[in-house]
Amino acid sequence: MFPLHSHFTLHSSSSSSLRVTTLSLSEGAKMTFYDDIYPFYPLQRTSFIFNGSLLTIILVFLVLAAGLLLILPGIRGKSRLFWLFRIIISLFIGVVIVALNFTSDWAEARMTTNATYKSFSNAVVNADIGLHVGLYGINVTLKGNPVVQFNETIDYNEMFSWRDTIEDEYEEALEKGLPNPILYIAEKFTLHSPCGLIFQYRYSGRYASATLWTAFCCWMVANILFSMPVILYAGYMMMATAAFIFFSMASFSTIMNVPQCVFSIGTDSFETGYSHSFWLALATGVLCTIIGILVVMLNYFIPEKMKEAFSVGVDSYEDEDVSYGKGYLNSVFLDGVTISPLTSKVTTEHV
Repeated sequence: MFPLHSHFTLHSSSSSSLRVTTLSLSEGAKMTFYDDIYPFYPLQRTSFIFNGSLLTIILVFLVLAAGLLLILPGIRGKSRLFWLFRIIISLFIGVVIVALNFTSDWAEARMTTNATYKSFSNAVVNADIGLHVGLYGINVTLKGNPVVQFNETIDYNEMFSWRDTIEDEYEEALEKGLPNPILYIAEKFTLHSPCGLIFQYRYSGRYASATLWTAFCCWMVANILFSMPVILYAGYMMMATAAFIFFSMASFSTIMNVPQCVFSIGTDSFETGYSHSFWLALATGVLCTIIGILVVMLNYFIPEKMKEAFSVGVDSYEDEDVSYGKGYLNSVFLDGVTISPLTSKVTTEHV
């Protein structure tokens, strides 16, 4: 940079614009491109807005719900309201179980502090920093107060996944020149970090995801059994669904058993705690437990009412009460046919 500065000084006598540039550089101003954006980093990109996988899951279940609700006009009487609640509650449980695998807020931490913005710069920004932990990775957010500082929009939401390895994504973040707070938090989850967070978070998330998918399978079996005359076993499968949801929560909770790594940025620090997805899993597990217990108890006390409510086992009773009208015989096919009355044979034993 400085040889370039001397070059400008030698040839600035014939141009006033070059003299202004030489004066600003000699006074210690920072050399920047594009209105105070540092030349070492690319231009600002669009931040992460919404998880594509999560959006796909929600759309699929909404289409499924719309298709099932189309059958409601064909249901008569009070059963229509019961079927409405049944469809909504069942689909809610299903979409929550699947979506929890892809959310990134099982645990999170937030703070507002003054932090160094980027490397090779002494610029300090005031920003909200957030760490959001999911089953497959982390999201690190950085939002300035105000959002526009140094002629740049400070609004980042970066995803780091540990499905394979987080090292490659961390190296890409270094090449992109992401802000220092994001790089500092991501470095805590690398394999070479002294905290060792990656090992505990990776395995706890893996087992939690596996048990959630098992809960989803139990939910599907329960819905199949609800359409068959085995309501009791459907209640058992709903309780099994709740059990596997609780197992996933217990698996994720193991991250709290290891020594917590303190994240220190600037003069402040924070630690992670349970967040929305964890409590949503708890609420869904409790809901499945209540449904399973109610189905088992009601099936024990009023089994006929339960079969009637779920519209199962009714056809067999209707078939028994069917009375057929008078029948007529075609005389053309009966010509020459002799119909003899039935006679009973009595066998007597002679002693």
